Amino acid sequence: MKNGQQKNKSFKIISFFKYLTEGKKISDPKEISSVNKKENLTRIYFIILFSIISSLSIQTVFKAGHFIGGFLISCLLLTIFYRDIMRYKPSYIKKSNMLFLLGLLVIGTLLTGRLFGYLLMNLSKGLEYKILEISLFGIPVPAGAMFVSLLFDFHTAIIFSFILSLLTGLWLQDASFTVYTFVGSITAAFGALQCKKRSSILRAGGYVIAANIITVIILLLFKGELFTSKFPPSILFAALGGISVAAIVSLLLPLIEYSFKVTTDISLLELLDLNQPIMKSLMINAPGTYHHSVIVGNLVEAAAEAVGANPLLARVSAYYHDIGKIKMPDYFIENQSSAVSKHDKITPHMSSMIIINHVKEGLDIAKQYKLPEPIIDIIAQHHGTMLVNYFYQKAKETSHNTNINEEDYKYHGPKPQTRVAALVMMADAVEAASRVLTDPTPARIASLVDRIINHIFLEGQLDECELTLKDIHEIKKRFTYILTGIFHKRIDYPGFDFSNEGLYKESAKTTKDKPSEDTKTSKENPATTISSAG
Repeated sequence: MKNGQQKNKSFKIISFFKYLTEGKKISDPKEISSVNKKENLTRIYFIILFSIISSLSIQTVFKAGHFIGGFLISCLLLTIFYRDIMRYKPSYIKKSNMLFLLGLLVIGTLLTGRLFGYLLMNLSKGLEYKILEISLFGIPVPAGAMFVSLLFDFHTAIIFSFILSLLTGLWLQDASFTVYTFVGSITAAFGALQCKKRSSILRAGGYVIAANIITVIILLLFKGELFTSKFPPSILFAALGGISVAAIVSLLLPLIEYSFKVTTDISLLELLDLNQPIMKSLMINAPGTYHHSVIVGNLVEAAAEAVGANPLLARVSAYYHDIGKIKMPDYFIENQSSAVSKHDKITPHMSSMIIINHVKEGLDIAKQYKLPEPIIDIIAQHHGTMLVNYFYQKAKETSHNTNINEEDYKYHGPKPQTRVAALVMMADAVEAASRVLTDPTPARIASLVDRIINHIFLEGQLDECELTLKDIHEIKKRFTYILTGIFHKRIDYPGFDFSNEGLYKESAKTTKDKPSEDTKTSKENPATTISSAG
């Protein structure tokens, strides 16, 4: 009987924590066996551990009741934070390092605030300020929100700002500091949205300085202390707080990016530099592939803006998606300069192996140069499990063996898991197919884009990403627009016939009116004709 009651109690405890962490109620004890207990316990341990450390960080008087109360409040706030992430950003839950980083930022911000509070209080004593509490306007709590905005996203930064401002208010036991830190943190998160360069962090720090000063003025006005001796030092410490935020983020961001392998827009922008070793190698060894990658980058960036994906990640991924072709560039049509293809001398199966292998070679190069994880994933996924149809059909035509395994001519996958990976797949196929259009009119380009993307969709390559039918419609429109601009019409240059081997053509009137010596002179100096044509 007792054993049954104990089992029932343990079930209720597990059910309660399951509901806290995932928002799901377990009605049957048998369902517990289907739940990944290890993952659930790890998440619960995360919340408990960081709640304990957060409680210690906000202690002013070390008493049991004070600590337990702080622990329960921290546990409640972090559970709300966790539930919000599960609802809006579930991808972070799957990565334990990201959850750990988020918890580390919570306690790191609190501990940094405590450290700066101690230093600023002593600075105030040294400057002989009578009211020491005003020095706390210089604590750099908004640095945590700026980190979250840069490393995660803006939505997570808002919830982070809310949690940290409440915990800071509990620590300082003053509601005005809750308002002060919340305004500064939200401003820091907004300022980090457009940070594409490391120098942009200084601009975001300037926004924090302005927000801090305005908030201090409003708070002093609310308390009736605006026109007192508190005003000048409060403004000074508020400005110092914004400066500290910019300094801390600038110093620690590269370290966090490297340690946790997190990719920010700043690090992505650095990869667009054409002086990167991989880009230089691609330009020299596989110039056709490089040009193809640039066009694919234009396509995916425009489409990413339309569907709400990260345009910068899309362009960078497009630049690096075919780096595996560096190893054997002559086996890819865009890099072949001679009329004779190297594939004519080998079997279709060997040709398909070389083509498929460029994905594996690309992954090796990406890992060798330590490219960010999202780009490595897109290199692996940008062909999905598609069939190398040309060599498969060629093998069926040339081989006497009718039992040709179709799987031998397919890429190894996986299929695109993100919207950006799907965009790169579609843009890659569309750009390559557009090269065979003999007369690329807007109608033909639109028809080609529609057929290629429909083929990818019907093959099931987009089944595992988050693209909707509306997104696919927008992607088709953007691809058609960009390709129509690339394959624009030009007027004929006067005096030239580019369709024949001879570049120069003379009209009947010119031939009759001008002597042969003038014609000879014109042929010897074609630059004059080109310049006159504009």
